[in-house]
Amino acid sequence: MSKCPHHHSGHKWRKIWRRVFKVSLVVLFIILLIVLITWAILHPHKPRFTLQDATVYAFNASANPSLLTSTFQVTISSRNPNDNIAIYYDRLDCYATYQDQQITLSTGLPPTYEDTNSVNVWSPFLSGVSVPISPYYAAALSQDQNHGYVILTIKLSGRVRWRVGSFTSGGYHIFVNCPAYITFGSKSTGIAVGNNAVKYQLMKACDVNV
Repeated sequence: MSKCPHHHSGHKWRKIWRRVFKVSLVVLFIILLIVLITWAILHPHKPRFTLQDATVYAFNASANPSLLTSTFQVTISSRNPNDNIAIYYDRLDCYATYQDQQITLSTGLPPTYEDTNSVNVWSPFLSGVSVPISPYYAAALSQDQNHGYVILTIKLSGRVRWRVGSFTSGGYHIFVNCPAYITFGSKSTGIAVGNNAVKYQLMKACDVNV
C-alpha cells in the first residue's frame, strides 16, 4: 500500500522547518559570538567624571525643627576615554546629599551623546527649600559649620548605552559620586560672585559605577 501523499508532504515540510530552525540558531549563535568577542577586544572603559566647581547661593540650617535650605550651581564634566566606543546618556539625574541624606531636589540633565575621546560639560542648579533633616545630621552639620567646612556629595544616577560602530548595547545603570568640600567663614577658599554667592574651584575626580 502506498503512503498518503498528504502525509508524505507534511513530513517533508517538517524536516525543512527543522533544518531552517537549526540554521537560524547557528547563525544567531555566530552573531552573538562575534558581538561578545568584539566587546571583549574593545574592552569599554567607564566615563570619567569631574566636579569642576560649585557656586553656593544659599546654605542655611535652622533648628526646632531641623530644616535645611540650600541652592547650588555645580559644573560637572564627563570624558569618554574610549577610542572606539561612544556613549549615550539616556538619563542623568543630579542632586546633593549630606551624609547620605538627600538635601536637594533632583535636576534632570538633557539626554546627551558622547563621542569617542570627547568631553561633555553640564552646569545644573540644585536646590532644596526647608528640607527636613534628622536631629543627628542637624547636630553633625552644626558641628561641621563651627569647624568652618562641610563635605557634601554631588550625585548623578541614570542610564547609559554603549555604541560600537552600528551596534548599540542595552541600557546600563550609572552611579556617580562627587565629593564637594565647602568652606565657610575665615577658612573659606571660595571667591565672592555677585552680592551673595560664593564660587569654589574644586576639580575633584568622581567615583563612577556602571
